[in-house]
Amino acid sequence: MASVKGFLRTVTTPEFAGVRFHEITAKTVLNRVPESSQMPFRWTVNPYRGCTHACVYCYARDTHRYLDLDTGEGFDRDVVVKVNAGEALRRDLSRAAWTGEHVALGTNTDPYQRAEGRYRLMPGIIAALTETRTDFSVLTKGTLLRRDLPLFAGAAEHVGVGLGVSLAIYDDELQQLLEPGTPTVAARLSLVRAVREAGLPCGVMLAPVLPWLTDSVPALDDALGRLADAGATGVTVLALHLRPGAKEWFAAWLKQHRPDLVHRYARLYGRGAYVSPAYREFLADRVGPLLRRHGFGPQNFRTASEGDFPQGSIPVKVPEVPEDVPAQPEQTALFEA
Repeated sequence: MASVKGFLRTVTTPEFAGVRFHEITAKTVLNRVPESSQMPFRWTVNPYRGCTHACVYCYARDTHRYLDLDTGEGFDRDVVVKVNAGEALRRDLSRAAWTGEHVALGTNTDPYQRAEGRYRLMPGIIAALTETRTDFSVLTKGTLLRRDLPLFAGAAEHVGVGLGVSLAIYDDELQQLLEPGTPTVAARLSLVRAVREAGLPCGVMLAPVLPWLTDSVPALDDALGRLADAGATGVTVLALHLRPGAKEWFAAWLKQHRPDLVHRYARLYGRGAYVSPAYREFLADRVGPLLRRHGFGPQNFRTASEGDFPQGSIPVKVPEVPEDVPAQPEQTALFEA
């Protein structure tokens, strides 16, 4: 890390056993999304790289490779902290060339992971966005967002603010196996309620849906029922995609915990990162009636190639699906548990 521009120091602390924080100063924190992307936003901010949530399936794992850091345990334990994120963003947004487009946070690594409790970068970021009248959205699994609800409510008086909670797994045992560093299901449902009580909309990413692990009718029905009860104002459903870094890490997890699914996943994903069109159609047919049952409506389902989002939800990262992925209708029967 010493070779990275702006590197300051590496910090360890007893409160974060086994975690190394690599503190850097950043010249800029505003990242432009390529024009070819299907994302419904063009600008992102990520105050951290790496994430102690340690989600086995996290698609951002491969970003650690660019820093010569490990994409497995290293992604969970080596967290890069842009300690001047608020100040750098204020400079970015004060430039004459800035046109005030929407800025999305939480599209790569979580801005409210546990490190935020130590570094408190988000209040400065929220202030910079509000002062420059920049609409923004935040997607998180971290209940630390509750700390800043007054700041979000104040910002919403001046700019468009979208808040979203990522909550994919509703079985407590499975959640701890796949997302060992995240707040519990109950804690995140409580966060949804707190956001709504603060007078703000709260969309939920019910993603990723994990084939043969969380895609059964009872599992999806339970999840949507609990989200409706918590007051979620929109739900976006996406199937798991496995990019390099995450794909290998998730395959190792399957081999250890669900060896019976190793062959199924190999057939479903092949050499690619995305489920087949046949599986996306299967999931859409399954989840559509459940969304209607719980008052979310069919418009709240998203296939992996769509770029629009439900009212009350927030812009989130949608994986682009190559157009030449062949349909495999013969696999449909295999999707049933």
